Amino acid sequence: MLFLLSPAKSLDYERPLPAGLSHTLPPFIPQSAELIAILRQLAPHDVAALMTISDKLAQLNTARYASWRTSFTADNARQALFAFNGDVYEGLDAYSLQAQDVVWAQSHLLMLSGLYGALRPLDLMQPYRLEMGTRLANAHGSNLYQFWGTRIAQLLNERQAQDTQPVVVNLASQEYFKSVDLRHLKARVVECVFEDYKAGKYKIISFHAKRARGLMARYAIQNRLTQPQQLMTFEADGYAYAPEASSLNRLTFRRNAA
Repeated sequence: MLFLLSPAKSLDYERPLPAGLSHTLPPFIPQSAELIAILRQLAPHDVAALMTISDKLAQLNTARYASWRTSFTADNARQALFAFNGDVYEGLDAYSLQAQDVVWAQSHLLMLSGLYGALRPLDLMQPYRLEMGTRLANAHGSNLYQFWGTRIAQLLNERQAQDTQPVVVNLASQEYFKSVDLRHLKARVVECVFEDYKAGKYKIISFHAKRARGLMARYAIQNRLTQPQQLMTFEADGYAYAPEASSLNRLTFRRNAA
């Protein structure tokens, strides 16, 4: 199985990395460079308007685009799994994983990205901000979904080419999962949904759901999950599998109190 996560807006390039950590390179560097070339044409106020962010953040990211290079080094990049720093990654807690866990994750986890397309845990990543839903005009269309086209689905197919029954477990948001062209994806897709009981009914609460996705990714990594039915044994932070609210390809996990 391959597990998909969304990236995080918040990044951490300051915390010391685990000792002896290896690295790999992103699979779509030429495509990332193509997007950077477009972003470099934008002034800070253009970036602020395009991404609906503050002037301060726009200036920060304009500087990031200017300094981005096709050569990835320890000085300008770090492994993606240890660079993202949002709710999902708080749940995953990569820094407390064992070395062998990270090795397993390298073969079974991908993080979707507006700039990089898809990243393995150990792929070096230079800091950036470019959400997948951004309407950035490019040679392939008016947005990033058109830019990435079938590339991400094809990458997933290549990663699972040897699997007789390939499965992709979607732990990403809909904004990011839409970048996977399902018309070209050969794998079965299983979605994990996390709901909390509030105001008399179960509902998805974004903050809690994001953390739970990270917890599920961590559970899969530590327990080396390879079959969809193994996901049903997940129990963390009060969440448990709810068969009455689930279907074959949509597994629902619920808890009664946040």
